[in-house]
Amino acid sequence: MAGGEQVVRNKQVILKNYVTEGLPKESDMEVREGSIQLKVPEGTKDAILVKNLYLSCDPYMRNCMKKLETSFYVASFETGSPLSGYGVAKVLDSTHPDFKNGDFVWGMTGWEEYSLITAPDRLFQIQLTDVPLTYYTGLLGKFISMLTMLHFSARYFPEGIDIYFENVGGKMLDAVLLNMRVHGRIAACGMISQYNHDRPEGVHNLMHIVGKRVRLQGFLVADFYHLYPKFLEMIIPYIKEGKIAYVEDIAEGLERAPAALIGLFTGRNVGKQLVVVSRD
Repeated sequence: MAGGEQVVRNKQVILKNYVTEGLPKESDMEVREGSIQLKVPEGTKDAILVKNLYLSCDPYMRNCMKKLETSFYVASFETGSPLSGYGVAKVLDSTHPDFKNGDFVWGMTGWEEYSLITAPDRLFQIQLTDVPLTYYTGLLGKFISMLTMLHFSARYFPEGIDIYFENVGGKMLDAVLLNMRVHGRIAACGMISQYNHDRPEGVHNLMHIVGKRVRLQGFLVADFYHLYPKFLEMIIPYIKEGKIAYVEDIAEGLERAPAALIGLFTGRNVGKQLVVVSRD
């Protein structure tokens, strides 16, 4: 081996087939084993080599399993290559001035044991390590991670709903529109109920947006990364004081990652679904 750099096995979760409609299956993915050199290749600038620790399972990844022909806010995964998503990792080697060996980071990484990241512009250095690192796959990593799903009716909201964070779509959105207050606001971040439909369901109560002068706007967390330091200042004390109860559903090992991801769409998980790749 050139230069004496260490080469190790690298287990990966590969996308085998694009899934155009219906629920994805475990057989649409495959766990393979390759190898990787534990060093950034010579001459590669501003890159880092990381050991992945925790991976986040997120509903938006279902859209990445389709062959997207038009511009979208996410890109398709490549068949034959590892899935990618949010995760927590440890830097093993770096040629980037903002990251050094031993740093913990969160952001976009591969669904594999080790990843060479040549464009780490979507990675954040973890400064606070006195809270569980797993929290950076959800609660601390993406601002809003766990929502309580309620049955919306007038008896729960006698005066209507002021603000609704939309992550479901379909019948849930229809029920919410019936119960919005005048000048209410809806931040639309996702519609998990629609991701497995070839033809998405229609929304029938849109006229309530007019009558109640409701503001409905798309929301992508990346638009607000500049507020991340301020968010940490607010949320960390709440965590340490026990004012936030955060539930995680943990799958151990990359072998269980495909089932964990698919479970999001059948209600299998309780709390934030994540995959433990390594605890050291």
